[in-house]
Amino acid sequence: MNWVGLSTLTFREVGRFFSVYRQTVIPGLISSILYILIFGFTLERRISSIDGIPYTLFIIPGLIMMNTLSNATSNSSSSMLQMKLLGQLPDILQAPLSSFEISLAYIIGGMVRGTVNGVLILLVGVGLSDMTVAQPLATIGFIMLVSWAFSSIGLILGQMAESWDQLATMQNFFLTPLSFLGGIFYSIKMLPEWAQGASFFNPI
Repeated sequence: MNWVGLSTLTFREVGRFFSVYRQTVIPGLISSILYILIFGFTLERRISSIDGIPYTLFIIPGLIMMNTLSNATSNSSSSMLQMKLLGQLPDILQAPLSSFEISLAYIIGGMVRGTVNGVLILLVGVGLSDMTVAQPLATIGFIMLVSWAFSSIGLILGQMAESWDQLATMQNFFLTPLSFLGGIFYSIKMLPEWAQGASFFNPI
């Protein structure tokens, strides 16, 4: 294992998304705050609770997962596609790194971005509502696990896509249905039985 090369490529990926935090961090933060303020506090007046949980508290975990997986997927997929379109992929392949090490660096970069966004939304939820986190370390660990999984998926999507339009189409047909059919804004018990069964396979 080339630890120097792996860490260098990983830090490059992490530094890349931190350098454009106005595009990679701030938008998700703002949209989640708006979701909580508009959908949460406003609809809570009409929907008092779902399964005994106040509506605002009900939607926050879903918002955390939605931002986590979307950012993790976007980071690795956009990095891979950008390298292909700019002709940088041969340069990376010529480096003394194995395919596994290159993939690992991009997956870790996506995992860090997903985790950062997920934890920030978690802190926003705690700050704007009465939500408490019973097991903080386990919660962060789960966010990291989800980020790792969807960063891996994003890497595959980036390898498959040949243009930004193709990548956007893949993400729209993959992430958008998961987000809106994952029970973020409603209980899956409200769905027909066949849809409830399908929802159990939805990671959100």
